Amino acid sequence: MFRAEAGPGGTLPFSRFMELALYHPAVGYYRRDQARVGLGGNTDFFTASDSGPVFGELVSAAGVKLLGGRHPRDHAFVEIGAEPGRSVLAGVSHPFKRIQTLRVGEPLTIEGECVVFSNELFDAQPFVRTVYRGGRWHEVGVQLKVDHFVEVEWPTAAGETGAEGYRFDRPLAASKLAADLAAQPWRGLFVAFDYGKTLSELVENTPLGTARAYYRHGQSNNLLARPGEQDLTCHVCWDWLVDALTRHGFAPPKLQFQEAFFIHHAGRLIADLSTAEAGRLSRRKLALFQLLHPAQMGQKFQVLHALR
Repeated sequence: MFRAEAGPGGTLPFSRFMELALYHPAVGYYRRDQARVGLGGNTDFFTASDSGPVFGELVSAAGVKLLGGRHPRDHAFVEIGAEPGRSVLAGVSHPFKRIQTLRVGEPLTIEGECVVFSNELFDAQPFVRTVYRGGRWHEVGVQLKVDHFVEVEWPTAAGETGAEGYRFDRPLAASKLAADLAAQPWRGLFVAFDYGKTLSELVENTPLGTARAYYRHGQSNNLLARPGEQDLTCHVCWDWLVDALTRHGFAPPKLQFQEAFFIHHAGRLIADLSTAEAGRLSRRKLALFQLLHPAQMGQKFQVLHALR
């Protein structure tokens, strides 16, 4: 597939390499019939959804509160990018009009009154890799050398100044996805769980970039290994997502750590669950600990939310 795309030059931008490696209909990582997410040894990473129904219960409770005076039964709950056979509200009692799940490869058609939800969707979008050398930015591409891939570079028009050797992995497709979702004819609540940084953090505090690969629960910097068999990801730029939402009529978006988001917007459910499970170390209590504790997922993930 790479040879067919690259042609005689044998070179593609990294963003296109990543698009093929993750989303090609025949060989892409997210399109193949294989286990990816979970706690087992044959999976590559786990998400908040693997904590069980508690995550969905918290998401539902927070969504209801954030809708304010709008009644949840007037809103469809639309989940974007869920794994096959999965849904965050599967088996969870909820007050929404209906559940709609849009999976990888399906058209993004959203309309009416909605709660639009995603979990680790934006970090998996193709990104542009750049490195600052000799007083200017260079884009990083991928070249096929006989039977293995190598990085190549060429000058690009990116305008920021940088430090020699500084890498900036630019999550441009994530920003475009946010704009595409916001441009759909719907109104309601946008909620995205993911990991990211501000633009200033990305250009000042991450000199090696934020790109990484995951395979069998191991993190690697070898992004060109195992194409189609490992996950590729980088931090999203929250400022760019905020801009995309604001341009399309959302009230000023708010960004919170996952821990703070749930405590502020699903606090009553947390209190009820803690009281009900006070006398024992249950699976539900362990799930709550995993989702809220700062050393677990509580501050590893952030939540961007906004109303329109």
